[in-house]
Amino acid sequence: MRAAWFAVVTLMCFQVGCAARQGSTYSDLFIPDGEAIYERPLEEVWPEVRRFFTENKLPYKEDKGSLVLETDWRQEFGGSKISSFWHRYMVLGKRETPTTSKLWIIRITKSSSTALSPPGREIDWGTSRIVGTSRADRAASSRLDTGSGSVATNPILSVEDWEDRMDAPQGENSFFAGSGQGSRDLVMEWRVFRSISPKLMKEENAPKPVQVAAAPNAKGDTSAMDFECGLPILGLGKQVKPGGVLLLGEMHGTHEVPRFVAQTSCQTAVAGTPVTVGLELPLESQTRVSAFLDSAGTEADWLKLMEAPFWRSPYPDGRSSEAVANLLEQLRQLRARGLDVDLFVFDYPTMQGQAREDAMAATVRHQVESGPKRFHVILSGNIHSRTRKGLPWDESFKPMGLLLKDALDSVVSLDMAYNSGSAWICAVDGKGVKDKLDCGIREAKGRDNGDRFFVHTWGGTNGDGYHGVFYVGAVNAAAPAVHKGLGRPGAGDNSGAPKEDPTPMLASH
Repeated sequence: MRAAWFAVVTLMCFQVGCAARQGSTYSDLFIPDGEAIYERPLEEVWPEVRRFFTENKLPYKEDKGSLVLETDWRQEFGGSKISSFWHRYMVLGKRETPTTSKLWIIRITKSSSTALSPPGREIDWGTSRIVGTSRADRAASSRLDTGSGSVATNPILSVEDWEDRMDAPQGENSFFAGSGQGSRDLVMEWRVFRSISPKLMKEENAPKPVQVAAAPNAKGDTSAMDFECGLPILGLGKQVKPGGVLLLGEMHGTHEVPRFVAQTSCQTAVAGTPVTVGLELPLESQTRVSAFLDSAGTEADWLKLMEAPFWRSPYPDGRSSEAVANLLEQLRQLRARGLDVDLFVFDYPTMQGQAREDAMAATVRHQVESGPKRFHVILSGNIHSRTRKGLPWDESFKPMGLLLKDALDSVVSLDMAYNSGSAWICAVDGKGVKDKLDCGIREAKGRDNGDRFFVHTWGGTNGDGYHGVFYVGAVNAAAPAVHKGLGRPGAGDNSGAPKEDPTPMLASH
């Protein structure tokens, strides 16, 4: 009975189109509601599955006896050397009935950080999988290099640990995984289905995937399978449309929010809609940012970008973090590989109060009106993105979000939601020192709504004027980029940009 129901759903999708389909094309921005069922035995489907991954340049290993394959690791957002997230697919063939079948595709994500690590993993409980070693031995071993993949670098790892390490990405992509997770990827399951089912069924007029939003100067053809944009963000598809504006109100200083913006940009452009990102960085940085986006991302290009005084501010509030620098690099990578992704900055740090809100709103409005066919993602502190007048200390205050809502046709404002963790936060000096900010890693308490990024709207607005939330999971503090070296993420030294005073002076406003 269940197989028959899925067969009907499948037939309807091909004949009249599901939610993800528009006309003769379909979009990957919408998460399918059901499984994709093949009206063919698994033995007929499996050769086409192999062909799909081969033609899309996703090398794999196969357990030939059990109809299971696993692709090689692939970096999120492409070839950037700073990426700390990698993905692979595990594909499992399933028989529904003797004449029907389906695929389960599990996306496995690993990170060299502990962003995906379950609570308690880093705690030393006093036991070890290493036989015959003391706590001192283990402490010594932890100081050895674990990044090369060579057994000789850490001779006292257990057999189980070496199995984990040998399964990690190798060469330029190598890392010793700090954390990982796996999730079923329905978007990928349907992507495979839509590619191979017409061949199996000999369909001539099957729907085709939308073309990616290619940059005007893109060289060669690009397809959705050329890009690794991370696990699809739940609920994003309902917000993306040409001319639309998505305001994201954040707590500065986390790794997760810039990654959310990068994934949103990648997934939007791959689904066919050009995207422009707006960041709350000083307007004077626009020339440097634009030049960097069009550059090759060399050390010289990074140094030109980081020469701006903003990156060495005496009060680094999180907007100049390594995660924001990562975001710039990720957008540069997407653009260099042919996606129509753009970026502008809109902050006026020398202004105060309402004048600053007015100026920021005017800049964002100009960008939106200049690109009516683009989707705009605007990231700012969560006071600026409100669409409701007034603050507890200023009832007449009109935030940027309110001004944009009154001036533009399609504005959705989302507040940041997150699970507990940490953030790089600047606050009034805890010791009571006048005119100083105390900047550093602080505890951030949130609510656990799982690990997956999602967008949720309420059908109205709350007391602050937000239409909903964007959720980023557990948060991890992102330190200022210059603390990592030359400003370039991953530089690992402070030769060109020494660490700033940990107790910077408070801005005059």
